[in-house]
Amino acid sequence: MQVILMERVAKLGQMGDVVDVKPGFARNFLLPQGKALTASQKNIENFETQKSQLEARNLETRREAEDLAARLDGESFIVIRSASDAGALYGSVTPRDAAEAATAGGFSVDRKQVALIQPIKDLGLHEIAVRMHAEVTATIILNVARSQEEAELQATGKSIQELAAEEEAAADFEIAELFDDIGSAASKDFDEVDDPVQDEASQNTES
Repeated sequence: MQVILMERVAKLGQMGDVVDVKPGFARNFLLPQGKALTASQKNIENFETQKSQLEARNLETRREAEDLAARLDGESFIVIRSASDAGALYGSVTPRDAAEAATAGGFSVDRKQVALIQPIKDLGLHEIAVRMHAEVTATIILNVARSQEEAELQATGKSIQELAAEEEAAADFEIAELFDDIGSAASKDFDEVDDPVQDEASQNTES
């Protein structure tokens, strides 16, 4: 099926290009989103008539997208989720979740702009592309954690495995200290117990 692109589409072409695509791709994505029109003679003629206006409009929206992308790029957003000790989520983080996190952070992002091929299923820091425009993309970081405190630690670069190892080491240290304290107390008590043999020898010496 031939369509005329109304904007740049990755791996297909630039605005104004007439390209061949699968009918399903055209009907389900390109046509309903206004990214293309069927390449009829009438549509091609209409495009040529409006080309300068469309290009000017595209340039304006691209500049706006570039401005927003410059502010959004590199921003980190926290998403709190329940997960196992190994870091596997009880559920997943979807494009909608990413868009809502960014929007809550003060940026207007639609889930359709989030280029997340597969849902996120693990704790940690995840880089995600956000398409602000057909020609402009920003990258955000989703900090997926079980708590705000854990998210802050992850932000320093520590992985869930490292955090778990530190917690285990801290627990082992506390147990070791506890046994040391018990051992010291027992030794002190033993030293304070009177030795009957030593006491008798001491008394004989005195007499």
